[in-house]
Amino acid sequence: MEQVTQLGYALDTFYFLVCGALVMWMAAGFTMLEAGLVRAKNTAEILTKNVGLYAIACVMFMLCGYGIMYGGDHPLIPGLSMLTGADNSLAEVTGSGGDVYYSKLSDFFFQVVFVATAMSIVSGAVAERMKLWAFFAFTVIMTGFIYPVQGYWKWGGGFLDQAGFLDFAGSGVVHLAGASAALAGVLLLGARKGKYSKSGQVNAIPGSNLPLSTLGMLILWLGWFGFNGGSQLKLGTVADANAVALVFVNTNMAAAGGLIAALLVSRLVFRKADLTMTLNGALAGLVAITAEPLAPSPLLATTIGAVGGVIVFFSVLLLDKLKIDDPVGAISVHGLAGIWGLIAVVLSQDYAGLSADKGVEWGMLNQLGAQLLGIAVIAGWVLLTSGLVWMLLKKTVGIRVSEEEEYGGLDIAECGLEAYPEFRPAE
Repeated sequence: MEQVTQLGYALDTFYFLVCGALVMWMAAGFTMLEAGLVRAKNTAEILTKNVGLYAIACVMFMLCGYGIMYGGDHPLIPGLSMLTGADNSLAEVTGSGGDVYYSKLSDFFFQVVFVATAMSIVSGAVAERMKLWAFFAFTVIMTGFIYPVQGYWKWGGGFLDQAGFLDFAGSGVVHLAGASAALAGVLLLGARKGKYSKSGQVNAIPGSNLPLSTLGMLILWLGWFGFNGGSQLKLGTVADANAVALVFVNTNMAAAGGLIAALLVSRLVFRKADLTMTLNGALAGLVAITAEPLAPSPLLATTIGAVGGVIVFFSVLLLDKLKIDDPVGAISVHGLAGIWGLIAVVLSQDYAGLSADKGVEWGMLNQLGAQLLGIAVIAGWVLLTSGLVWMLLKKTVGIRVSEEEEYGGLDIAECGLEAYPEFRPAE
């Protein structure tokens, strides 16, 4: 390899690893966000879930997930080589013919923190009433098998990629997949006790630490620069460097747009500046732009994020009316905003190269069809398989704690300790 190629290889690998570390830091963001939005008596359990799921995701993706996601050569059937031990899917790849490649291990590291992100989405939605070990059992299946299969269909060169489905950094592959798994779990799990009255009234259950949730949102905002920026994959050329800069700017602007939109809608509807809606508005903007942060202008990126912020506001209210209890709004943020982001891809593509008989309208409709196919396949696959796994767990070990344990708090019931022991009233 020539010296310039060696330098490019080192630079791209280092950039990949740093972006992966930023995405890993998002695990802290999810942990703090969820810990602040649950009641104090469930804080230690939610912390345990988040650190546990991260470690399980890393091990399962190493054992089989990565090989499934990137080892296949059939449009529909993913790779099974890592399950059978046929080859080493983490073998190094070096440059050839003047091309510059990054270390394959840096790619594995970047992808493993993505699958952990998808699983973190599930954690918040099922909070305050799910058994800890049932959740960990589902984590094994989700991160080792369910997530990698749909990831292969897009990022592994499967049939969704061949159909023209676009998902730059994972509005569908990561966020919609996580939200779909969460929805399946919540439907089988049921709502928290006292959340909905028999008359249909929705009772607010405030979180215990909103400063912590705000810190979590800001950590996620920071980590998203690695999430989207790293998905450019390379930095070693002028074109790649300019692309990364645009991705960073668009990611930031979409978050700002989502936050402002949710804040304004909250003011109009509630006559108050609802902090939790505002936090989720920023996250919805980030999720929405993740499908395509490179093609839009900063103004369009801000608009896409703003629409995401409005969507998540009304989605949270709608799910409550449907009695779908999601303590942190994860299904709305990552599911509905993820779908919007995938559809919004149509607005930013360049259709100028189409022939005269295939104008812009044809190009947009064709791309929309590909996006809707991807949405249906990812949501359908994850909902079906997750639902089957949740149902199996429910029929065997059970997925919900007892009513007494839920009332007393999962900290004591599942962890044997409390995050805030001094706040417990005297017996």
